[in-house]
Amino acid sequence: MQAEKCGIVGGGIMGMTLALRLAQQGKKVTLFEAAPELGGLTASWKMNDVEWDKFYHVILLSDFGTRGILKEIGLEDKIEWVETKTGFYMNGKLYSMSDTIEFLKFPTLNLIDKFRLGLTILVASKIKNWKKLEKVPVTDWLKKWSGNNTFNKIWLPLLRAKLGDSYTKTSAVFIWATIQRLYGARKSGLKKEMFGYVPGGYKRIVEAFKQKLLEVGVEIKTSYVATEIKDAGGKPQIYFTDGLMEQFDKVISTLPSSLSAKLCSGLTETEVQKLNNINYLGVICVAVLLDKPISNFYVTNITDSWVPFTGVIEMSALVDKKHFGNNHLVYLPKYVSPSDPLFNFSDEEIKKFYLDNFKKMYPDLTDDNIKFAGVARARHVITVLTKNYSDNLPGVKTSIPNVSIINTSYILDGTLNVNETIRVAETKLKEISA
Repeated sequence: MQAEKCGIVGGGIMGMTLALRLAQQGKKVTLFEAAPELGGLTASWKMNDVEWDKFYHVILLSDFGTRGILKEIGLEDKIEWVETKTGFYMNGKLYSMSDTIEFLKFPTLNLIDKFRLGLTILVASKIKNWKKLEKVPVTDWLKKWSGNNTFNKIWLPLLRAKLGDSYTKTSAVFIWATIQRLYGARKSGLKKEMFGYVPGGYKRIVEAFKQKLLEVGVEIKTSYVATEIKDAGGKPQIYFTDGLMEQFDKVISTLPSSLSAKLCSGLTETEVQKLNNINYLGVICVAVLLDKPISNFYVTNITDSWVPFTGVIEMSALVDKKHFGNNHLVYLPKYVSPSDPLFNFSDEEIKKFYLDNFKKMYPDLTDDNIKFAGVARARHVITVLTKNYSDNLPGVKTSIPNVSIINTSYILDGTLNVNETIRVAETKLKEISA
């Protein structure tokens, strides 16, 4: 009996995980990726002589999905675990908020406000049933537990920075998931924040993952741009830009929902509407190599509204600078709507805009300290967890026979990261295999 043929469109971590698991079930799998290399949002690039991730990624102790894959590809024992610190940029100044003492010393909030802020985090960390939070706007939930003063000074700027105007339609699941993940970084309760990385970054991980896929018989086809998926008597066909067509027993699209809706011919009107109603945020991220550090914080949260980026991620506060040619790597991400005019700006314009403000935040920095600056952008990254989000999602199996859509929009109770992507791939695969 011939093995079932499966075609997967999209060679990011989602597609790679699906390909691995299907091949392990004995299927004959072909993985298609439009870019020249696999990896999707975990792809790497060259910054002068340094090769590292285009976007920032981190591994947590509680990332059992990621660690499971790393074990399978022979890299789990290579993870370096580092204790990190968190900073806040508020009213033009940097503050550390990495332990209880610093939390109690934190300015702009009185003792009652601090107590309520701590209580909010504690309450969120204890909630098990996230489904109830889907019905509650994030603004209402945070005001209830933290009070108006803490909400306006801390939470509102952070929500605006991370979600833009979408915060007004976001449910409390978003903040719950964020706090749950931060708790996952702590070894025990509120003690130490531990983050991990693999030396060599995601380039090394993706390469080892690719070798594993080849070992289990997955056929990998990069620079294949899919233009249409359609039914042909129960055996779906995938068409590509150069006129090629391949036919399979089953096809899975891992592309963002609105792109999958365009790709799959023959979906019902309701399916198309549901897919198009999923709100995404994109990211425009500037990576900067410096010849000196700017702080000892891995993450600096920003509450000052004049700063155009969401936060400052100092990767070299986590990753040994020897991996960056003894330089210091900083990411400046901004999350925006896919239709945001900023996407129309050139790389040079974005670099100037970000770096001018970056130097304003850190006045000791000069142009001489900047050894590299590059712009990475993606229009569909995070799905906005709107009220009753999970009730409005389409099923992964579409009405087109043997065609499924599995992507990161099915992260219902987490934030976007590699671990959640792997978790969705593995849980949703059971649904389509049933």
